[in-house]
Amino acid sequence: MKRLPRSFYGRPARLVAKDLLGKRLVSMVDGRRVGGDIVETEAYCDTEERDLACHGDRANEGRPTLRTAVMFGPPGFSYVYFTYGMHWMFNIVTGDPGYANAVLIRALEPMEGLETMRAFRARPDLELTNGPAKLAQALTIDQAHNGLDLCEPESSIWIEDGLVIEEDKIRTGPRIGLGKTPEPWLSIPWRYWIDGNPYVSR
Repeated sequence: MKRLPRSFYGRPARLVAKDLLGKRLVSMVDGRRVGGDIVETEAYCDTEERDLACHGDRANEGRPTLRTAVMFGPPGFSYVYFTYGMHWMFNIVTGDPGYANAVLIRALEPMEGLETMRAFRARPDLELTNGPAKLAQALTIDQAHNGLDLCEPESSIWIEDGLVIEEDKIRTGPRIGLGKTPEPWLSIPWRYWIDGNPYVSR
C-alpha cells in the first residue's frame, strides 16, 4: 500500500482525524513491519481558534515551545510526547505551518507483527493496541520517533492508504483524558472512532 502523501495531512485536523480511520500505521521494528489499521483518533486545535486541550495552545498561548515546535511545522511529521511520567503518545502534525494542529492516534486494530507486539505488551490480543499509550508500546514508539517525516521514503514509521470507512460507521464524542481543561473544549466532539470495532479504547 502507498504511503499517504503530505497533501493528505495538510488539511484541518478534524478532516484528517476522520479520514485516518481505516488507514494503516506501520513501524519498522528490528527490520520487521509492525502495525495495524487506525480505528480511533482525536483532533487538536484544527483552526486558528483557541483549543485549550491542545499543547500548542495552552502551554504558551499559541506560541511554539521546545516541546511543541514540531506541531507548528509542516504537516506529515510525527509529534511524540511523554505523559504521566510513563507513557508515549503518537500524534501527526496536520494543517498549515505556523499553527498548532495535530491528530492523536488513539487505537489500532493489529494487523502485522503481532508476535512483536505481544513481546512488548504481554497482554491479551484485544489489549495490545486499544489505547494511545498501548499502541506506542506495542510499536516501540518513543522520543526517537518525534519529528520524523512520515512522508519520507526512508522514515522508520509511516501511514499507508487503506480502507475508506463509510460515514455511517464513524462515531464522534468528546476527547478523553483532558483533565481540568475548561469548557467548551472539554466537551467538543473531536474524537472519532469506528463503530463496533473491538479495539477502540475504553
